[in-house]
Amino acid sequence: MKRLLAICGVALLIHLVPLFLPRNMPEQELAIARVATTAEERVHFLMPLRQHPKATPADLREAAELLLDGAAPAEAHELAQEAERRDPRSMETQLLLARICDVERMERCVSTSLERASQVAPQDARPDLLRADLQEKNGDFAGAAESMKHAYGKAPSDPVIGLRYVRLLSVAKHGDEAMSVLRGLEGRIPRARLLVEQGRVWTREGRDAEAVQLFRKAVEEDPKLSAGYFELGLALYRLGKTEAAEESLRDADRLDLNDPRALAALCAMQLEQRRINDARLTRMDLERRFSGQMDLIRQSCSIP
Repeated sequence: MKRLLAICGVALLIHLVPLFLPRNMPEQELAIARVATTAEERVHFLMPLRQHPKATPADLREAAELLLDGAAPAEAHELAQEAERRDPRSMETQLLLARICDVERMERCVSTSLERASQVAPQDARPDLLRADLQEKNGDFAGAAESMKHAYGKAPSDPVIGLRYVRLLSVAKHGDEAMSVLRGLEGRIPRARLLVEQGRVWTREGRDAEAVQLFRKAVEEDPKLSAGYFELGLALYRLGKTEAAEESLRDADRLDLNDPRALAALCAMQLEQRRINDARLTRMDLERRFSGQMDLIRQSCSIP
């Protein structure tokens, strides 16, 4: 009984401690704002941090992020500017400002913030990565590829950056350059994955026959590589080899039961071939296994 009373006393003390803490700490306002459900509530609790002497630049950046997520970009901008005033040499603040300015459609502000971020950390790839993000979002794939070139030059050992650079080069129709970058990634990513990426480059170039050869090598190298079977199925279908394409897509689905893309592609193929009954069965499977992704199902498997 004494032990139980002691435990209850400790629990009560833990719950009483916050009552004796200062009520005006930035951490408290941030904690309340994190669980707020509307932009108005977040603005109410977070905007006073702009004048709070104890609010750090990191506090102000988090507050700005919460307001940006809560559809209050103008207020987020004010908080980010205050963070910049308190720490002008922070690259994180400049990157945040660039994102906020993009939401506000302030192109000059985006450019200025990214330039300042690069000046603060000349060898950091993150400003170039964000610039590529924004350019790609606006449909400027050539510009995004150029930005990724700078990012890759700063981080040539990062395979994630390298693969993204490859994809943007390929989308921008620079297939030979993309293949050259992939050759430079040999040994940094698994060979089967490298073969899949090479096949994707040729796919974007319309060279499906060559892509099929690479995808087949990839699945021979790694028989459990779902992405290899998925890409192989798509390329085979474009070449008119429908039975082999369906087999590959079913293999892709079997190897990754959490990814709906293989079944969605299969349904789209069946509909294109007017195999309505088969498509209905595929859709039933999709709805049973991926009921939370109805938008994807409707887009790829809309039964007439």
